[in-house]
Amino acid sequence: MLRTLLVLVLLLPLGAQAAQEYPKLKPGLWEMMTANSRSKDRPPQKSAICLDASLQQDMIRMSTGMMQGMCSKLDTKYVGNTFTGEATCNLGTSTMKSKSVMTMMGDSAYRTEAHASFDPPMNGMTQSDTVIEGRHVGACKPGQQPGDMTMPNGQTMNIRNMMGGNIMGGKK
Repeated sequence: MLRTLLVLVLLLPLGAQAAQEYPKLKPGLWEMMTANSRSKDRPPQKSAICLDASLQQDMIRMSTGMMQGMCSKLDTKYVGNTFTGEATCNLGTSTMKSKSVMTMMGDSAYRTEAHASFDPPMNGMTQSDTVIEGRHVGACKPGQQPGDMTMPNGQTMNIRNMMGGNIMGGKK
């Protein structure tokens, strides 16, 4: 459920309307620094992902499909270099209301600020504030495939495999 929440909050500005143009990120290795209000005592967590255009499209399709089935309100807007999103989503016994702003710096960097509140609290959590700063750092490492993601703890997984081929448009 927390993975679902993370995807909803972070991809909200990207995937709400399939016809709307999404930000195209430069292919290659991306580094993300994530800070969350629930972990104030820890420094921002660093992760990295090998990205290409087809993975970006798959992530948009996946997030759009997830949100359509869970969210009663889903508003997005793209003006200049800024994507904003607002949603109300049913997460089982809790309703999440979220707002997010993604500011693009060309195709090689972005900053996303997301706020979510939960009523009733979900797993004791009433709200969450997350900031993600992403930047292109070069080519993917030798042997990496699009979707390979290195988590803050050093574990590597593939997003396509984690989310399943059916959700991701059948690509593995």
